[in-house]
Amino acid sequence: MKEDRFQVTIDRICHQLIEQYDNFEETAIIGIQQRGTLFAERIFEQLRKINKRYKPHYGKLDITFFRDDFRTRDEPLQASSTEIDFLLEDKRVILVDDVLYTGRTVHAAIAAMQQFGRPRSVDLVVMVDRRFNRTFPIRSNYVGITVDALNEDYVKVEWKQVEGKDRILFFTSEREQAGING
Repeated sequence: MKEDRFQVTIDRICHQLIEQYDNFEETAIIGIQQRGTLFAERIFEQLRKINKRYKPHYGKLDITFFRDDFRTRDEPLQASSTEIDFLLEDKRVILVDDVLYTGRTVHAAIAAMQQFGRPRSVDLVVMVDRRFNRTFPIRSNYVGITVDALNEDYVKVEWKQVEGKDRILFFTSEREQAGING
């Protein structure tokens, strides 16, 4: 997916959210650190461009120590910061990540959010839904693009804020992504 279609996809998702959330009263947009926050920022900014009266809460959630595999890593973990200065109690939460794959990240995010109260509801927004290989029964409510990618396939979302370009890259294996032949 190239830059022009990328922005159209963000706009589409924003308009879908407006249909569902109206004025975003008692709503919070929460980006999952690290790459989900880039998408969440873009959604938040685009909603504000569409209508300055939209004032959802905005936060960033680190899930490092809520992952089910954090104790099995060989190297020390690098946690990001959680930046949520409000309670989620009885709020409608829009949880945002870049890629939905096994569902482990979203599962950890839901556990981490519980520190901030019990939300009224949680909707998941992802730029890419890798439809296959779910470990948890998790699905996205709003999707930029759905791909049928197997375990050895690799999907990467590049963001203008970091890589200088908005695009989605698909590779048939991590070796191919790294530029290794054979």
